[in-house]
Amino acid sequence: MTDNIKIVENATCTFCGCVCDDMDLHVDVEEKKIVKAKNACVLGRAWFAEHTIEDAPAAMIDGKEVSIEEAIEEAAQTLVKAKFPITYGLSDTTCEAQRQAVAISDFVKGTIDTTTSVCHGPSGLAFQGVGESTSTLGEVKNRADLVIYWGGNPAESHPRHFGRYAVTPKGMFTPGGKKDRTVVLVDVRKTKSSPVADILVRPKPGKDFEVLWALRALVKGKTLSNDIEKDTGVPLDVLKDLVERMKNCRFGVLFFGMGLTMTRGRHFNSGALLALANDLNEFTHFVAKPVRGHGNVTGADNVVSWQTGYPFGVNFSRGYPRFNPGEFTTVDTLSNGHADAALIIASDPASNFPKKAIDHLKRIPIIVLDTKSTETTKDAHVAFRTATYGINTTGTVYRMDDVAITLRPAFESPFPDDETILTGIRKRVHELMLAKHKAHGASGEAKVASPSKD
Repeated sequence: MTDNIKIVENATCTFCGCVCDDMDLHVDVEEKKIVKAKNACVLGRAWFAEHTIEDAPAAMIDGKEVSIEEAIEEAAQTLVKAKFPITYGLSDTTCEAQRQAVAISDFVKGTIDTTTSVCHGPSGLAFQGVGESTSTLGEVKNRADLVIYWGGNPAESHPRHFGRYAVTPKGMFTPGGKKDRTVVLVDVRKTKSSPVADILVRPKPGKDFEVLWALRALVKGKTLSNDIEKDTGVPLDVLKDLVERMKNCRFGVLFFGMGLTMTRGRHFNSGALLALANDLNEFTHFVAKPVRGHGNVTGADNVVSWQTGYPFGVNFSRGYPRFNPGEFTTVDTLSNGHADAALIIASDPASNFPKKAIDHLKRIPIIVLDTKSTETTKDAHVAFRTATYGINTTGTVYRMDDVAITLRPAFESPFPDDETILTGIRKRVHELMLAKHKAHGASGEAKVASPSKD
C-alpha cells in the first residue's frame, strides 16, 4: 500500500437493492478514484471503478453556469409558480434527501412519485390488498431451507444475492450452505440463474397468475384437472411436488422480480404470490419479498410512506395526501399533459419513459439533480450536479428487506449532495409559500393551512 492509497473498510455499494455493506475500498487520494473494491460483484466493481469527478458546473440555468444560490432560487420560484408540479425519482439518493423532497411536494401542493411506479408499483398495490409475510435477508441466510425465485434473474441483476444472502452462504441453521437448501427457479425461459436451481419450473408466458392460483388450490387441498398443463405449461405432478416441498420445509421464502409486475396480471400476480405465502403459514414458516433494483428504492418507499401514508404516486393538491396510481404516477401525469413543472431527482425519465411522456416533459420547466449528464439534464431548465451517495456522501439507505444501513463515503466531491440542494429549495419554497398565503389572506381570500414541517 502506497502513501496515497486509503482503505475504507465496510463501505456500502449502492448500485442495487442488495446494498452490500462489506466492501473494502482502496482509494487513490490524489486522483480521487477507487482503484480496488474488495468483495464487490461485477456490477459493484464497475460502479466503483467508473466513478470519477467530472469537470462540470455545479449548477446551470438554461445551459448557462450560475451559482448554486441562484439555481436554488430559480428552482423554488419555478415550483411555486406551477399549478401541478411533480417530483420524481428518489431511488438513488439518501433517505435524508428523500425526506426533503417530500416536504417540498407538500409545500407546493404537488405530486411525488418514485421509480417504484414503473417497476414494483404493482407489488405495492398488492401489499395493501393482501398484506406481506416478511423477514430480513439475514433470517433467510440463517434459516431458509427452501428458496424460490419467481420472475427474476439475480445472477445478472443482483449477482451477490445468491452468494451472500440466499443460496450458498452457511447460516446458523443451514451450516451446509447450498447442501441444506432446495432452490427453485420459476421463469418462462432459461437464464444465467438457471444453473443454480435444483428445480426449474417454466410456465407459459403470461400464465404466472394461473400457476400461482393452482398452487394455492393445492395447498388448500383442492383437486385440479390433469390437463392444467395445457393452460399453464406446468405439469400437475410438478405443481404437486412443489406444494409438498413448500408445506414441509422449515423456513421457505419466495423472492419475486419484475417478471411478475411487468407482465400480464401485474398486481394480481404479486397479490397471488403474497397470498400463497400467507396460505403456507398454516403449515410452516413462509415469507415473500420483492427483489428491488435501485440502491435505495426501498428507502424511497419507506420515507414517502412515513410522511404521507402511501409509498408512491402521492398528490397534495387538496392539502392532504391522496394515492391513486394511474392518475398521480409520473408516466400518467406527463402522458396526460397535467404536469406543468418537474423536479427530477437521481433519475433519467427522458431516456426510458414512453414517447408521449417524454414529449410533454420537454415542454415544461425541469429541475434536475444528478451526478452526471443525462438525457433529462440536457432539457433541464435548472440543473444541479451533485455528489454520489455512498461514494462521496454519508447518509441512510434501505436494503431490499427494509434494513437501514449507514453509508461510509470513500472520498469527498466538489459538488454538493442532494440533501443540501433539496434543503435549500425546501427552505426557499417555504418562504415563498408563506408570503403567497399572507398576500392571499390580505386580499380577503381563504388561507390555506400551512404544510407540516419536516
